[in-house]
Parts: sequence; structure tokens; C-alpha cells
Amino acid sequence: MGLMDKANEFLGSEQGEQASDQALQGAADFANERTGGQHGEQIQQAQQFLDDKIGQAGQPEQQQQ
Repeated sequence: MGLMDKANEFLGSEQGEQASDQALQGAADFANERTGGQHGEQIQQAQQFLDDKIGQAGQPEQQQQ
């Protein structure tokens, strides 16, 4: 099993989903802070897009805070 296979397996797990959600939220918070909140909607859209690509396929989406 290669490194990419292991990474995909991890991201497909519940623990991986939580880790990716936490990382994406941190990046979104950082971007919002750096832009003074001026691009919040675009940042949220980008966060959702990435979460859909990285997250568990077929799993219900969690409510964002």
C-alpha cells in the first residue's frame, strides 16, 4: 500500500474527516482574519468546496458553527 493509498484511507475514516474539517476551519479562520472579514462568503464557499472534495463520500454534511 502506497503513501497516497494510506492518506486516502485515513481521510475516508471518521478520524480523518474530523482532522480535515478542523484543518479547513483553521485555514478559513486564518483567511478571514487576514482579510478583515471582507471575503467571508468566498472563503466559506472555498471551505465547503474543499470539504466536499476531501470529506467522506456519501456521508451527511455536518452543520458548520
